[in-house]
Amino acid sequence: MVNKLTEFLFYLLFLLTPLLMYKNTTELFELNKMIFIYLIAILIFISWLIKIKKENKITLKKTFLDIPIAIFLLTQIASTVFSIDRYTSFFGFYGRFNGGLLSIFVYIFLFYAFINLFDFNKINHLLKTSLLSAFLVMLWGLPGKFGYDLSCFVFLKELSNNCWVDQFKPSERLFSTLGQPNWLGSYLSINFFIALYFLLKEKTKKIFSKKFLIYGGFLLLCFVVILFTRSRSSYLGVFLGLIFFTIKSRLFNKKLGLLIILLITAIFIFKTGINSIDKLITFKKNKATITKIAKQENKNEDFLITESFDIRKIVWEGAWKLGLKYPAFGSGVETFAYSYYFTRPQEHNLTSEWDYIYNKAHNEYLNYLATTGFIGLFAYLFLIGSVFYIFFKNIASEDDINKKLLYIALTGLYITILSTNFFGFSTTTVNIFFYLIPAFIGSKIIKNNFEHLIKKKNSTLLHILGISFGFYLIFSLVSYYMADLNYSKAEKASQIGDYQAAVSYLDKAIKLHNSHIYLNSYSLNLANLAVLSSYQSDKSQTQDLIELSLQKSDVAISKSPKNINYWKNKSKIEYLFYQINPEDKKYITDAISTLKKAQEISPTDAKIPYSLSIFYTILYDTNKNLKYKTLSLKEIDKSIKLKSNFTDAYTLKNQLLEKYGVQEK
Repeated sequence: MVNKLTEFLFYLLFLLTPLLMYKNTTELFELNKMIFIYLIAILIFISWLIKIKKENKITLKKTFLDIPIAIFLLTQIASTVFSIDRYTSFFGFYGRFNGGLLSIFVYIFLFYAFINLFDFNKINHLLKTSLLSAFLVMLWGLPGKFGYDLSCFVFLKELSNNCWVDQFKPSERLFSTLGQPNWLGSYLSINFFIALYFLLKEKTKKIFSKKFLIYGGFLLLCFVVILFTRSRSSYLGVFLGLIFFTIKSRLFNKKLGLLIILLITAIFIFKTGINSIDKLITFKKNKATITKIAKQENKNEDFLITESFDIRKIVWEGAWKLGLKYPAFGSGVETFAYSYYFTRPQEHNLTSEWDYIYNKAHNEYLNYLATTGFIGLFAYLFLIGSVFYIFFKNIASEDDINKKLLYIALTGLYITILSTNFFGFSTTTVNIFFYLIPAFIGSKIIKNNFEHLIKKKNSTLLHILGISFGFYLIFSLVSYYMADLNYSKAEKASQIGDYQAAVSYLDKAIKLHNSHIYLNSYSLNLANLAVLSSYQSDKSQTQDLIELSLQKSDVAISKSPKNINYWKNKSKIEYLFYQINPEDKKYITDAISTLKKAQEISPTDAKIPYSLSIFYTILYDTNKNLKYKTLSLKEIDKSIKLKSNFTDAYTLKNQLLEKYGVQEK
């Protein structure tokens, strides 16, 4: 009974995780998927404890990956201990959470739970469950290609694409329930090889058999949807995986040949989105190329859309420099969103995404280097190398044709993950496969068993404590989720200017989970309330709100001192407090001091000297001190030097030159 329950939970894990999303959380996709993975892991943990109680013994299967996993986990723990933000390193970057130490613990736990509790003979059922989920994901996303996104229908009761902002256009690049085109492409690439295994596993000689139509149809649909994602990394992953699969399996038969012809035909019909390739397979002028040329004629570079690979090269440079800055254990697990600013190349300012927060290096390997150092990266590569060693060893030693084919397909699948991760990063759906595929090879991975009999008294005590801990984890998980729901409500209330409601929601969120993310938002909303209170001439209340706002801001900064956004937020609220009483220059000088600290963290941020220039101008207007005049011009020049196409900076400089009566070319 317990084993069946555990198996059912694994089925749910593969079936529902890719499908989950919810509009009322701060992040629609990854947050809900990660919370669900945590819940499944806790339930599996409880069922495992019940099994131990029932059998009155602990049985653990030792694997050839125990040492690589232990080394990898130890490096992640060390990186968290020495992190610039331990909270973020443990829980993960807020909103996604995937990749934090907690999520790594859970993925590793699921690996061992699968090895110990799942019947390998049912692996095909689990893989088919994944195919079913992938099929539902594709069906959900496809209408968006034609302007009828089903998510919008759920969110707005409107069958259109109107619920998405300009950065999310399913008609141009599909993302379905995964949240991002590259994530969808990576997930479907994985399931492409699962379907390929079932297609070639069939022994019938008929080409157009029932199973061929089912799995061949799935593969064709899967490839077409991958084309609709316009994900180049997914193209590469499928291509490399197919090469490996074909060479290793030696199954280039009529079925595989026909499939490849169909895939090539799909490329000719639906194109790839890569100009250099699409030019070769069409006789028409490429619209995308014409558009690009037209954009290049626009002198205002702020409106150009920088090629994604060009941006990646800049981010990769910053990640490499960050690895050299923190060579041992990096800046800390999942801290790239903060530490990238330490080494952010100036060239990033000239891209269309110059003001975006990059919380990943968009290269899994460089991300590990930057956040966990060379030691963490080597441990990660050692783990991957060990997995491949086991894969190849089992392929070579396996006599059963179907099992051999399964191992080859899983290896090809793993190659797909690693190649897509080179141009991106792992998500929840990908990490499930990354950590569990090695467990899929079944009994061959087992070295021997560790068994320990438990005395009945100890067993009962262990059972009570374990079950209680499991329910405590569920309670904590629910509390964390409820905290995020309140935080999401607070952010929406703040956007429409209902700061009182925002503060109320944030109060609830902080009581449920005392996160510095909430405290930072709390301080800004309190500051806006202070401004409103000043309009009502309630000096006492205004001062209380000011003091509380600064207190919460300082606490947030103390918890995450390298978070550039917290320093910027503090300078913003100090500027608001200056506006309440312009005669008192304390808060404007405080804002300058705050921004100088921010500048130390992020020396290439063009917005910081831009704001400093404004603040120095305010001080000059007050007492006509020439020092502030010089500093305001110095900072605006620094801003322009950092970003030569910063339109607002040029406008401000012209205003300052006119104001000061200075003539300059």
